[in-house]
Order: sequence, then structure tokens, then C-alpha cells
Amino acid sequence: MNNLPFKRLIISLLILALAVPVGQARSFDRLSAPRQQKTSSKGPLKHKKTVKVKGPRAAEKSKKDQVAKQSKLKKDYGKYVKENQKRSIDIQSPEVKDRMKQNIKNADASYKTKHKNSATRTRRAGKKYR
Repeated sequence: MNNLPFKRLIISLLILALAVPVGQARSFDRLSAPRQQKTSSKGPLKHKKTVKVKGPRAAEKSKKDQVAKQSKLKKDYGKYVKENQKRSIDIQSPEVKDRMKQNIKNADASYKTKHKNSATRTRRAGKKYR
């Protein structure tokens, strides 16, 4: 009966001795992230390569078509506005035509002077309105 505590002591020491190396094997030193990067590549990463992801061809084509349609609509709208202005001037009597043309000239002149003044005032505005 004296043998039982001694066996328990030996078994517990044996388990403890086997558990320590297993625990140490799990806690190995990990490299920090910058160090891992240096070891994985010989030089530091200077520029990341941008990858352009292309969509399906149908989608690309529809985007192109949409841009073309928008530009055509914009151009057509500009034409429509100009024609409407000409038509509105042509309808008027000669005295009113002269007055309208003079008003347009005055508006253009005031616009130019306004932007010229702002261009001379600040450097940024000067770049903007050149």
C-alpha cells in the first residue's frame, strides 16, 4: 500500500515532463509583419501594381454607347438653344433686334470685365479664367 502514492507521483511528473515540450512547441517566435515582408521579397515594395479589372464586353460596350449618346444629346441641345435664340431674334421688329443685339454685347462685355478683374485679383482665379 505504500507503493500507491509513489506511483502517482511518478506518473504526474512524467505527464508534466511531457507536457512542457509540447507547450513550448506551440509558442514559437513569430516574425513581425515588416520582417516577414523583407524576408519574402529581396527589396522593399516601392509601387503597388494597380490591376484594372475589366467587366464583361457587353457592359463595356454599353458604357461606351451611353457616353456617346450623352455627348450627342449635349451637342444637339447646344444646337437647339442657338437656333432658338436666332429664331427669337428673327421674329422681332428691326428696332427690337438692334436693342437685343446691343444687350447681348453689353452682357458679354460685362462678363469679360468681371472675370478679368477676378483674374488680376488672385493668382488662383487668374489660372481659372484664362
